[in-house]
Formats: sequence, structure tokens, C-alpha cells
Amino acid sequence: MRKTVLITGATSGIGEATAIKFAEASDRLIITGRRKDRLDMLAEHLVTSYDVEVLSLCFDVRVKRDVEKHLGNLPDEWKVIDILINNAGLAVGLGHIDEGDTDDWDRMIDTNVKGLLYVTRVVAPGMVNRGSGHIINISSIAGKDVYENGSVYCASKHAVDALSKSMRIDLLKHGIKVTNIAPGMVETEFSLVRFKGDNEKASAVYTGIEPLRPEDIAEVIFYCATTPDHVCINDLVITPKAQANAFTNYRKTK
Repeated sequence: MRKTVLITGATSGIGEATAIKFAEASDRLIITGRRKDRLDMLAEHLVTSYDVEVLSLCFDVRVKRDVEKHLGNLPDEWKVIDILINNAGLAVGLGHIDEGDTDDWDRMIDTNVKGLLYVTRVVAPGMVNRGSGHIINISSIAGKDVYENGSVYCASKHAVDALSKSMRIDLLKHGIKVTNIAPGMVETEFSLVRFKGDNEKASAVYTGIEPLRPEDIAEVIFYCATTPDHVCINDLVITPKAQANAFTNYRKTK
């Protein structure tokens, strides 16, 4: 049976790959993102390549009024959301806590924590009223461990981990599944954003390692979303073979 899937942060990386994965299964898609040109390109690709219904909504999850405006006023035929994938998130900057850029901190907390909450607050009541639904939060291995120079990013992803656990408790009696997925190193725009466009620094992150691909995470998300109704994957950590945790990896040298 076709489902309606809402994916935030769908304009690149994991979000884009996940939209394509669900489109392959002929599900209906609501895709959101800040970059309208990329959002429109993805929507066109999904429609023409997979013949699926797509609703694209351009807004920033950090802005509560825009979240409420777009997701709180969906057309009637799109109001029943079966699966919410809270994917929008980022890391910005690296630095010790005494040297951190507070604007970077605000951007990470506003996107990774508050944005996830704003979206969930609008979507979850409909799931509660229907007694069904699945919320999948994309956290990070940084939500399991902490590492030097990553204090605020790690804190924001630890918050996602905690929210996933508490959401599952809050929504348990309503038959709603909640899944926390914590990827390790995935080659996306992640490092380029963290290093503010410095390609050299961004590419060095993956030197000597075969990182995960966005499609790998999309496969995991799709698996979690398609288990039998009585089965819920609560928490899943996925890393490349060469990564053990947030700060231990093995890099091959020539």
C-alpha cells in the first residue's frame, strides 16, 4: 500500500537519496528544503523517473512560523502523513568551547534540535488522531559519543537521541513508531558545510577511508520504515567498516 512520506532536508545527501528510495517503491512524497532550485529539480526527477506524486515545500525548519504555515496548511489530499523523516541537520565549524562561534552554535541548535521539534509538533497530532504513524529521526554517531572540537554539534545530536527515546514513550499508546538512526561518516555536503566551503579541508575528512554513501543510509531508513506493523527498530548505529565510533577510525596509507 502506498504511503505518504515527509522528508525534511531533501535537497541533497541523505534526504535526496531517501526520497529516491521511497519513490522507487511508488510512495507519495512531501519533500522540503531551503534551496528551491534543487528542490524543484528533485521533484521533477521523482515525477518523471518514478511517476509518483510529489509535493515540494520550500522553507527553513528553523523558522517556526514557516513550518506551521507550510505543514499546518497542507492540501486535504496531503494531510495524512504516514512517515515523517526528520533529516534536516548540519554541523558548522570546529573549535574548542572557549573559542566557539556562537552564530554557528545557534545555527546547529536551531536546525538540529528546534527545527526537528517544530516539524514534529505540527505532524505528530495527526498521527495521534489516526492511531498510526512512524517518525524517523536522523541523529549521528556524534549523538552517541563526543569528540574534541565538536561539543555543540555533539550536544545537538545527543538531544536528538534523547528526543527519539522520549518521543517513543510519549507516543507509545497511540501506536506510533519512533526510530533513531545514527550514521557515522557519510560523504555528503556535511564536511563542506562544517568547513564553510573549504573543499580541501572537507575532502581530507575521508582520506584513506571508504565512507558510507547517502544511498546506504537511505536503504537503512527504508528498511526501518517497512518492517511489519508490530516491529519497531528503536535505535540503529551505522558506520563504514573502517570506523569504530565517533573518534576511532582506520585510514589506509599508500
